[in-house]
Amino acid sequence: MSSIFFTPLIQKINMPIADKAGVKIYILRLDLMHPQINGNKWFKLKYNLVEAKQRNLSTILTFGGAYSNHIYATAAAGNIFGFRTIGVIRGEENIPLNPTLQFAVTQGMELVYIDRQTYKQRHTEELQNQLKQRFGKVFIIPEGGCNLNGMRGCIEILETIKDFNTVCLACGTGTTLAGITLSLNQPQKVIGFPVLKGGDFLNQDINNLLRNYLNSDLPTPVNSPAHWELICNYHFGGYAQVKDELKLFCDNFEQQHHIPLDYIYTGKMFYGVMDLIKEGFFKSESLLLIHTGGLQGNSGFR
Repeated sequence: MSSIFFTPLIQKINMPIADKAGVKIYILRLDLMHPQINGNKWFKLKYNLVEAKQRNLSTILTFGGAYSNHIYATAAAGNIFGFRTIGVIRGEENIPLNPTLQFAVTQGMELVYIDRQTYKQRHTEELQNQLKQRFGKVFIIPEGGCNLNGMRGCIEILETIKDFNTVCLACGTGTTLAGITLSLNQPQKVIGFPVLKGGDFLNQDINNLLRNYLNSDLPTPVNSPAHWELICNYHFGGYAQVKDELKLFCDNFEQQHHIPLDYIYTGKMFYGVMDLIKEGFFKSESLLLIHTGGLQGNSGFR
């Protein structure tokens, strides 16, 4: 499956504020792995698709919002690897479709809309059984690929990359952060920047993921996670909330470094890192910032 993906490169950038603080900044360009299934999305999908094939299930059903990177990537992966895909979308249908959902349809994904109250039950056995009765034998991937298969894939993101003090990334469900903590050496640490308002709840979700994974039979390079923490002050009002200050930062960053940032995830993390460098939070260390892709979401704001 992995043969169609490019090996992600690590790109060093130079910034006066970082040089002054003795901080070296490197970016892991997961956004360049594939034109459609890029960033952390592939890693979270990989072992879910493997399990679906092992169970002889040819239909993938998953969940997401109208601008979901996960929906976008799952539709593309289904088209490439020969799966029928069904996307259960939060909220009402809007015509014409936005670019994310239009792309999903062109990849062959069937879209099913459910109201927001019902969508909150997406993790329950009751709703999932209703969907199975409606669509037959389906392999269900949780929203954002947030399960142990997704975490297993995320462990592989940094499996050959070790020479950094601190790894920084944006967090939605916390799956990627949880996986990365199981691929690092103990002196290293991971800092997650939740993109949802009130992101402190992710502390418990990540702890649950780590506990469940370590209690499973799935492979892990280490027996205990590296140190990790969440910094929850850079959500800019909440998920999919984009303020002019953030857009200006992302646009200026692209002009200066020729690296595009998405407004919903990576842009918020990059903004947070630069702000913390100014405040003296990081000193004399090397940072690896993970670009988790998702650039397609910017089209909805433009």
